[in-house]
Amino acid sequence: MMRQLAAFRHTAEGTEMLLLCFLSRTLQLARRSSSPLGRQLCSASANKPVLTLFTKKPCPLCDEAREELEPYKRRFILQEVDITLPENSVWYDKYKYDIPVFHLNGKFLMKHRVDIQKFEDQLMKLELQNDGNQ
Repeated sequence: MMRQLAAFRHTAEGTEMLLLCFLSRTLQLARRSSSPLGRQLCSASANKPVLTLFTKKPCPLCDEAREELEPYKRRFILQEVDITLPENSVWYDKYKYDIPVFHLNGKFLMKHRVDIQKFEDQLMKLELQNDGNQ
């Protein structure tokens, strides 16, 4: 199955960043599904915020962060980006000394450790926006 890839160019403080967004395999399969359950999964997932974790192996702080976020896992889609892969060299150059790093819906949220209060505030804000748009 071919991975879908969308690249967006963004200029921030004179630095051009390449933001790669991957559709999860689950969502791809759900969109192609003819079953009501598959379509329902796709619809529900499409409204959830995407939390991107920039990581590498091993990363004990990343493991701790995943554990801290466990109670919230039904409220967001977790996307992990291994910064050591050749296709993620832009992220490696940017975050090699800062992992774990988190983006929420493509925007920087936090690094080094999970700030639960900040995460809850931003997650709630996005959920309220989604509720208002439905």
